Amino acid sequence: MKASLLREQTDEELEQLLREKTRGVLDLKANKGIGDGSVQPLKIRMARRELARVKTVIHERNQS
Repeated sequence: MKASLLREQTDEELEQLLREKTRGVLDLKANKGIGDGSVQPLKIRMARRELARVKTVIHERNQS
């Protein structure tokens, strides 16, 4: 998801998305840790980047 689309969302929607993305990253890492071969490194990387985008938009709003 692009940052411009994230900026259009409300604070509550961003908080919900933050929880979802955080849970998604943790689930992917846990599956990789238990030896699930279906978890690809690219999926983890993309999930982490999306989480970072959400955190960045939240941080930008708190600064102003």
